[in-house]
Amino acid sequence: MKKMIGSPGTVSGLMLRLGQCATAAASIGVMVSAPGFSSYTAFCFLVASMGLQMIWSLGLACLDVTALLSLAAACSSGGVTVLFTKDTLFCKQASLSCNWFQISVGLAFFNWGLAAISSHAMFWILI
Repeated sequence: MKKMIGSPGTVSGLMLRLGQCATAAASIGVMVSAPGFSSYTAFCFLVASMGLQMIWSLGLACLDVTALLSLAAACSSGGVTVLFTKDTLFCKQASLSCNWFQISVGLAFFNWGLAAISSHAMFWILI
């Protein structure tokens, strides 16, 4: 699959969302600082819609960061689990619940996969 610029889970996607949040905040700031803007419905609507855009973009940026951290945590935990169970046989020597570790890591990868699918779907809905 071709990787697109600005797709969820990428640095460019995070920068895109942070840019959306910043420009929405700037639009609100400029409009609110203009005297008499509240006399016109269109300008009030602009402030309201940019406020929602700012919250939405910031939320999606946080979701991207959280998804990347979740993947990193799942990968590192998976590596330690493989080390304990397969490479060093540490689980047989110590009284650890390695089966539970494996299940937990598997669920973490599944969770990240669902978050990636959700981000991808939201991206295509927004286009």
